Amino acid sequence: MSLIYINQLTFAYDGSYEPVFENVSFQIDTNWKLGFIGRNGRGKTTFLNLLLGKYEYSGTIQASVQFDYFPFVVSDQNELTLQTIKNIIAPYTQWEEEMERLLQDGSQTALEQYEQVLEVYLQHDGYTIEELIEKEIRKLQVTVDTLNRPFCSLSNGERTKLLLAALFLKKNHFLLIDEPTNHLDMEGREAVANYLSAKKGFILVSHDRYFLDRVIDHVLSINLTNIEVQKGNFSSWNENKSRQDAFELAENEKLKREVHQMTEAFARTAGWSEQIERSKIGNHLADRGFIGHKSAKMMKRAKSIDQRRQRAIDQKSQLLKNIEQADTLKMNVLPYHKTKFLELSNLSIYYGEKQILKDITLTVNAGERIALHGKNGCGKSSLLKLILQEDIRHTGLLSVGSGLKISYVSQDTSHLSGSLKDYAQTQQIDESLFKTILRKLDFTRVQFDKRIEDFSGGQKKKALLAKSLSQQAHLYIWDEPLNFIDILSRIQIEELLLKYQPTMLFVEHDRIFEKKIATKIIELT
Repeated sequence: MSLIYINQLTFAYDGSYEPVFENVSFQIDTNWKLGFIGRNGRGKTTFLNLLLGKYEYSGTIQASVQFDYFPFVVSDQNELTLQTIKNIIAPYTQWEEEMERLLQDGSQTALEQYEQVLEVYLQHDGYTIEELIEKEIRKLQVTVDTLNRPFCSLSNGERTKLLLAALFLKKNHFLLIDEPTNHLDMEGREAVANYLSAKKGFILVSHDRYFLDRVIDHVLSINLTNIEVQKGNFSSWNENKSRQDAFELAENEKLKREVHQMTEAFARTAGWSEQIERSKIGNHLADRGFIGHKSAKMMKRAKSIDQRRQRAIDQKSQLLKNIEQADTLKMNVLPYHKTKFLELSNLSIYYGEKQILKDITLTVNAGERIALHGKNGCGKSSLLKLILQEDIRHTGLLSVGSGLKISYVSQDTSHLSGSLKDYAQTQQIDESLFKTILRKLDFTRVQFDKRIEDFSGGQKKKALLAKSLSQQAHLYIWDEPLNFIDILSRIQIEELLLKYQPTMLFVEHDRIFEKKIATKIIELT
């Protein structure tokens, strides 16, 4: 066990007047399974890059461990996957040769490295590196034959699992795991959750509430005004946050009433003092001393009330600083003249000569929110694209209602570029409405001046969602809309869909979202 110390950390990007972090201090235990949460654009990935030493900063970061980052960049993707993993975990691929080389070197540094390699070798009970890799990937439900395929031929889910296994094979390294679930289906997420729950020594950035609860034992949260570390999982953190927010809101209302009452009391008491002081003027000379004493007493009381009022104002100013504002969103759902929106009958889809979806029969009726459920590669996205009239090879019947307006959120964001104004024009949506929705999804006005290709993954996805919510539509087709989207925005979107109850066909691997939103689940195999 060791600690990572962050002290008075301050960082801002070049040309930016707003610091990402300012005088931030906390510490992390390297044995923790730490969930890292916060709204999109708050600086989670930036902080990981600071730990990796990629940026200059003021303050100090002290750590006795080496950091590794996921997703790891594989330079030669045509290489066999086994060799790719060996390269990642070098120099521990050939234990005896490495230890002999370090002994021959004889320097103090080499001897220290020898001790590390020997310790790792003993921890692995003398297994060969191939045996270790095979043992590790089985924990993630990856078959051994995957190692004999080129890395470029693997699915995104397979790459995620294999890279995690490789990085965890590097003992005594602290892992920075940045959103591993975005390319995983539900089964894949469950396998990775089981795997990570048995590990320790990592920071995990994720917006999947169920996944976080399965994996972590501490939470690092980037709030509006500070960073906090708390023991527990996401649910316990969220419960504590809700309780603290409720307390602060109640305390704020109480102090607001007290300040109002004391302001009125101060005005009355100060007014009485002035009236008494003015009453000294006249013929009752013998009473002037008494009147002056009474006036001073009333003024002293007024000052006491004002001091209490100021303390209440100061106390009130410390509240509500970290209460997140999630404004209500709206949708332009159009009524449709038919109950049946679209129908599929014995539909099969092909990729080249390969059949990826077979004999699907499905009807989408008004008011239904249908979730397509299945493993990656089973044809979910292809089916959605076919409904959108893309050129997808298929057999069987597809019938889309006449005049049906569809609003689509794609899984892919790589096509996004240019300014938000240009994007609104090309999509033929109202720019003002589009930006208003983005503001409600926690975009700052600074973001409006950036090009979309410079946005974070979550901000790009929010741009697609805001476009969809700006459109008038009968049917909403969303393909993994929540990838990279922060938790508070997910809750906003859930509340929106439950309020407006649009007709939907969607794919989403967030269990909590699917459970709340779907009126029907269609399993694709």
